[in-house]
Amino acid sequence: MKKLFSLLLICLGLNLNLSAQESAVPNPDPNAPDIKFENEVLDYGVIDYDANGIREFKFTNTGKTPLTITSVTGECGCTATTIDGKPGWPQEPILPGKGGVIKVKYDTKREGRFEKNVTVTSNAKFATKKVRIKGEIKAKPNTGEK
Repeated sequence: MKKLFSLLLICLGLNLNLSAQESAVPNPDPNAPDIKFENEVLDYGVIDYDANGIREFKFTNTGKTPLTITSVTGECGCTATTIDGKPGWPQEPILPGKGGVIKVKYDTKREGRFEKNVTVTSNAKFATKKVRIKGEIKAKPNTGEK
């Protein structure tokens, strides 16, 4: 009888633990802002060494309340999200139905193919969204210097 009672208590405890984990994940707010990108992958194509590495991700707030972007971060030091010392994303809230751009800059003094993630953090239904940049930088021109 003691074994049966102990087994029953263990099962009840496991069941309560699983139920508690399920309720810890809140449902997204149906009125929350939502960010929709025109393209989630920006392809630089093949570009010259030391070319202009600035590109723009265009987006729209498809939600029902204003969208606020809190940060944009590159995967590594070769991808900048701050252009000329200023954030490359809108600092003011984006109203529903309106859009904006997020500027990123890849260091084009790095030869070869690249593919990097950029993480956008906001108050949207899904707080973080990853977009990508990719392309190829041609070899550094031979200037004849030794």
